Amino acid sequence: MPYAVRRGRQAGVYDSWEECQEQVHRYPNAKFRKFSTYDNAWSYVDRDEEDSSYTSNYSSKHRRRDTSSTVVYTDGCCTRNGQYEARGGIGVYWGPNHPLNVSERLEGRQTNQRAELEAASRAVEQARAQNVPRLQVCTDSKFTTDGMNKWVHSWKQNGWRAYNGGEVVNKESFQKLDSLCKGMDVTFKHVPGHSGLVGNEMADQLARKGSRK
Repeated sequence: MPYAVRRGRQAGVYDSWEECQEQVHRYPNAKFRKFSTYDNAWSYVDRDEEDSSYTSNYSSKHRRRDTSSTVVYTDGCCTRNGQYEARGGIGVYWGPNHPLNVSERLEGRQTNQRAELEAASRAVEQARAQNVPRLQVCTDSKFTTDGMNKWVHSWKQNGWRAYNGGEVVNKESFQKLDSLCKGMDVTFKHVPGHSGLVGNEMADQLARKGSRK
C-alpha cells in the first residue's frame, strides 16, 4: 500500500514506510498518510493545504500540481566485467519485502553498463504495469542518468548516432528504456553508490545476488 507525503523533505507517493520515513523523520510539521490506492494517495498529495500558513491567494485550479514521484532504486553489476565468463545481474528495489523487488541474472551480453540499463528498464516496465503515474528511478550509474537526461534527445535527432557520428554505446538498451518511458512521467536521479543509502544498498545486494543465479 502506498504512503503519501504531503509535507516533508520531498512530497510524493512512496511504496514503503521506510522510504516515507526518510522524508518525514524530524521534519517540522510533516504530513503523511497511508492509502489503499495510488489515486487516493496522489489526491492527498496534490490537493491544497488546509491551514492558513500554507494556503496561497490562488484557487486550487491555479496552483501548480506537485510533480514528485514514486521512488524506485535500481542497480546492475557484472563480475569479471569485460572478461571471459562475465556474469551480470540486475536489482530493482521498491521497498522492504516488496513483491516487485527483482534479483535476476542479466540476459544477453554480460556487461556492467548493460546491467544498469536493463535494471532501469525493468523498473519502468513494472511501474507501467502497475499504472504508477510518476516514477523517479534512482541509480548510482552516471552512464544511465546522463544518457537519459542529457544525451538521448540528441541521439534521437541524429538517428541514434553519437555527436561525433559514431555508434551509441549500448544503443539497443537505451532504445528499449526510452521506448518504455513513452507516455509516462519518468525521471532519472543519480545517487552516490556505497554511501549507506538504504535503497541503493538494497538494489546493489539484489543485483549481486542475481548475478550468482
